[in-house]
Parts: sequence; C-alpha cells; structure tokens
Amino acid sequence: MILYIAEKPSMGRAIAAAFPKPQSRENGCIRLANGDVISWCIGHLLEQAEPQDYNPDYKRWQANHLPIIPEQWQLKIRKSAQAQLTILQKLIKQADELVHAGDPDREGQLLVDEVIAWSNITAAKRNAVKRLLINDLNSSAIRQALKQLQPNQNFVPLSTSALARSRADWLYGLNMTRAYTLRGQHAGYQGVLSVGRVQTPLLGLVVRRDLAISDFSSTAYYQVQAEITTPAAETFTAQWQPSSACEPYQDSEGRVILQALAAKVQQAIKGQPAEVISLQKQHKKQSAPLPYSLSALQIDAARAFGLTAQQVLDSCQQLYERHKLITYPRSDCRYLPQAHHNEGAKISQAIASNMPALAPAAAGVNLQLKSKAWDDTKVEAHHAIIPTAKTSAAQRLSATEQKLYSLIARQYLMQFYPAHCFTDTRVELRIAGGCFVAKARQQTAAGWKALLPKAAEAGRGDGVTAGVNDPALLPVLPALKVGQLLRCSNSLLQEKQTQPPAPFTDASLLSAMTGIARYVQDPQIKRILKDTDGLGTEATRSGIIELLFKRQFLQREGKQIRATAAGKALIAALPAEASLPDMTARWEAGLNAICQREQSYQAFMQPLTENLQQLISQAKQVVPQGLGNGQQKKWRRKANNKRTASKAAVDGLAKRPYRGKANKKAAAGDTGAAAETV
Repeated sequence: MILYIAEKPSMGRAIAAAFPKPQSRENGCIRLANGDVISWCIGHLLEQAEPQDYNPDYKRWQANHLPIIPEQWQLKIRKSAQAQLTILQKLIKQADELVHAGDPDREGQLLVDEVIAWSNITAAKRNAVKRLLINDLNSSAIRQALKQLQPNQNFVPLSTSALARSRADWLYGLNMTRAYTLRGQHAGYQGVLSVGRVQTPLLGLVVRRDLAISDFSSTAYYQVQAEITTPAAETFTAQWQPSSACEPYQDSEGRVILQALAAKVQQAIKGQPAEVISLQKQHKKQSAPLPYSLSALQIDAARAFGLTAQQVLDSCQQLYERHKLITYPRSDCRYLPQAHHNEGAKISQAIASNMPALAPAAAGVNLQLKSKAWDDTKVEAHHAIIPTAKTSAAQRLSATEQKLYSLIARQYLMQFYPAHCFTDTRVELRIAGGCFVAKARQQTAAGWKALLPKAAEAGRGDGVTAGVNDPALLPVLPALKVGQLLRCSNSLLQEKQTQPPAPFTDASLLSAMTGIARYVQDPQIKRILKDTDGLGTEATRSGIIELLFKRQFLQREGKQIRATAAGKALIAALPAEASLPDMTARWEAGLNAICQREQSYQAFMQPLTENLQQLISQAKQVVPQGLGNGQQKKWRRKANNKRTASKAAVDGLAKRPYRGKANKKAAAGDTGAAAETV
C-alpha cells in the first residue's frame, strides 16, 4: 500500500480527485480503488514544546531564567491534532511506501517530515520516502506531478532550514518577549511587549516613518513656468531648469528656495524669444506586467479595493481550496513554466465563463504571443498565481473573491496582449539665456493597457505606469524643429511646499516589506535583502501585520497606518539591531545557505544563541518609558469570552504573568502561534 501524506485535507481531496474511482472516504483518509491511501496533516501536527515542558519553573516569567535555551529540543503533539496524528501513525506503519505531498516550500517540507520521523519507522523505510510536488490543484497537473516523484532525501536541506528557522524564532521571540514584558511591568505596563525577528523591524519601519513626519518642517520652493506660443498660435508650457550657477540657492533635491531668484527669471522671460535648441522623440514599449505573486496581488488589491493583506490571503485561500479557481496563492514567484503556455486557450475560456465582464478581454487574446512570464529558469517551488481552467458560477463567489479573481484573471490575460506603445517627446528651449524643458507622452497603441479600467491605471503595484501621471507630462506637443523661434507669451511663478513622507497604508507597508532593501544603508545587507523575499514571506506578511494591530502597537487612522504610544516606546527601548531588518537579512542568508548545502545547522544556530545572551543582558538594564498602562480592560473582556487566560490569571498578572497556552502564544514572537493576542 502506498500512503500519500498531504499538508491539509483540501490537498488530500485534490490528489484523490486525480485517481480513478471508486474511492471510499474513511476517518481521516481516502482509500483509492487500488488500495492505496491518501491522508493528511492539518498544518503542523507537532509543535515546539513550551518552556515549562523543559522545566516546570519556566512556567513563571522570571528574568533570572533568561535566556531559555533548550539543550535537547522537544516537540509535542498539538492537542487539536491528536486524533489525526494517531490515524497517520497507524497508516505510516501499515504502508509499504510513503509519498510526502506537503506544500512545495520550506514549511511544507518540514511538517510532513516531522510526522514521518515521529512515527519511528525504520531507517530504510524513511530513506525510501518519495516527494510529490504540487503547485496546481487541477487534476491534470496533479497527474503530471505524480509521474515526476523524486526522492524525499533530496529535500533534507529544505527541511533542515525550516527547522532552524522555527527554533531560532522560538529562541529569539520567546526570550526577548519575556525580557521586555518583564521590564515593561517595572514601568507599570500590563500588556505583552512581544518582540520578533520580523514583526519588530516592521514596527520599527512605521515608528521611524511617523517620527520623520512629526519632525518634518515644510519649506517653500519655487518653479517658473513659461507659456510658449508658436507662429501658428499653438501654445504649450515649459519648465525652467536652473543652471549650476543657481546651486547655492537650491536644496538637496535641486529645488530653488530663493523666491527673488525665481521671480527675476519669471520677469526676464516674459515676451522674449524662445529658441528650440533640442528635440528628442523616443518610441517606447512596455511589456505586460507579470502575473501576480501574493504580495503584488495584495498591494494592488489594497490600492484598488482597500483590502487588507489578511483579507486578500483569506479570500485567495478560498479561491484556491474551495473553488479551485486559482493556483497556489502563497507564491512569491511571478513567472510561469513554459508548459503552462499551452493551457492559455482553456484558461481564457474559463475566465470568460467565470467573469462575464472579462469575456471581451478573453476573446481578444492572441494565444501565439508569449510574454516574458513564461520562463522555466525563474520558477522554483511555486509559479505565479493564475486562474485555473475550472469554471464556476460567479454568484458562488463572495464580493471580495470576485474582485480578486478579476484582478488575477486580467493580469493573466495581459500575457496574451501586445506591448503598450507610446512616444515620449522632450523639447529644450532657450529663453533669455535660461533653459526650459517641455515633455509629452502620446499613446500609439494601447496593447495590454486596453484591459485596464481607466481608474486603475494610476497607483498600480507593478510599477508599469510609472511616469504616466507625472504632472509635467503634456498629452501632446506641437510640431517643432531645432532652431525654430517661438515666443514666451506669458510666465508664471509657482510657490510650492515640500511635503513630509506619506504615512504608511496597507499597500505601501506591504510594498515596503517586499522592497525592504530600500530602507537599508549597509550595501551588503541591502544586497542580501534584494536577493531574498524581503521582510517576512508571502505566507507570513499578512499575519505579522495583523499581529501588530492585535498587540495594539499599530492603529488605523482612516487608510493610514500609525504606531501607537506603546509601539513607539517599545522601539525606543530596544537595541537598534532588534528594530532594523539587518538581522532578518543575515538569518535569511544563512537559511538559504542551509537549503543550498552551503552551511550547516550548527553554524547557523551557534552565533544566534551567543548574540541572544548579549541581547538579554542589555534588556535587563532597560526600563521602557511612555508605554501607558497596558490593556487590562481589553484582556478582561477577552478572558470573559474564553479567548485568552482566565480571569484569575488576569487579576494576578503581576504575580503570575502569562501562563499556559496564552503564555506560549504571547512569547512565540513571529511563529504561527503568535497570531493571537494574550
């Protein structure tokens, strides 16, 4: 008997659908017609043991216990997973052959490997495990994957990397959270001051942006616009370009800050001849934006519909698991396998059926076109998020699901449309010895942009429309030639104010996480972050953002995201390295090195534990200021709802802080357990 072990029930059912009928559903598994069995985990069936499992004294949060570093790491069974683990253990022992069918990523590899190791089978049986890699729930794709099984041993480094990440996050998150929560109590704060490898640098990003806004002092700067008239009485405007002689009167951005200078220029050019000294025309093309990764989708959905990252992820999971209308949604890739190009006709037809509003766009595809999206060299565990060939009535989808499916489908159809073509024109004029420039952009072929709603062209997350909405761009310029004499018929002096950086929104915060290298000064760290996924992963970013809101370190002011007093105070109390993305960059570099067999598990963990000792020593010398008095009322309300610690634990907080399950979740830092608020 062959046993296929999927990561979750939905994946198990999808695998079963690729096999012939009849099949029988049993408790926790599906038995196939030939006697083989498909079963599943329910996410992680095993989890890191709690501190008190290593030593009962660790149940109480005390500074003299820190740092807690297990000598021998332990796992324990998740209480809610006991029944399914028992079923799996029995099936694993009965099976002649095992097939690992976890999600094709670091965590998916580890969670099934853990169950197989926990079941205590022979080394020979464990070494013979095969690996099934599925990133598309269509039955045809699964049948193809079943023909390409690989030895599971090939993926040991992936599992080791995930294990190192899990233990490192446990060590860092638990110890730093306990240390700073205990120090917060000295300042009268009764909430949890959670610290994590990813959540804290993200909070630091918002705190520093808020500080930059509050410290910003607006200054005036001046621009001069010349109204140009041609002999044929056509008019357009050109903007003054200050010469190097004006540098003493400019700011760091090259803006003129001396009003008298700008006023002098404005008066000097009025009524003067304007000679065309340069004329450039460039015919340009923009290829279709790549299909979506999860973060790119979350950014565009936030801008287009005001959806949070978590709302996008939750609805995409439904589109993937329940409706089977899109491929794996937690992908960090924006490319597609070459073989997928042949599916274009089926998927386009499905889009037209599922989303009638896109039927004209689907009818207009050119299936002979192949955008740069199809590139096998850039596809690893997952490919980009695209629609499947499955059809489903639109009324079965929620409003949010329809919006997201529409975005994903439109982005896919763009791959079969020609490039967007336009002409950029730049004319340089000399007026009274000064240089003035006018620029224009004129569309020559809409191409893939014909699929965009006009309101959606501005503010897309893919960067393809950069510059289109530049106020200095004119729609068209008159026919001109070098040496032609025109006239400055009028001039305008414009006073403008420098603007502070914009507060973060859902879209810009996600964009900052994916492009975190922009906020780093160290060239080496910047390079590492450019080569990795940024801050967090596609699967964790939304949960990390939500955690900061639940901890009440962040708050919403309309569409803006701001740090609270507690969030600002925590960042102020922490050492700089804890609130900057540098440590995450080093961790990711080390974890990727483990995946590539370039670094050992021990070489990754040892310096981490040594640094942790120093960080805890520093924490014990700090008393955070400006935290407020915590969230006692909120805690009591949640206790009454049985969502957190008992009322007795809340009332006795100062003496017996953060016990039991709530304790573990509070201290888990960036791990999955930290998604709830104590």
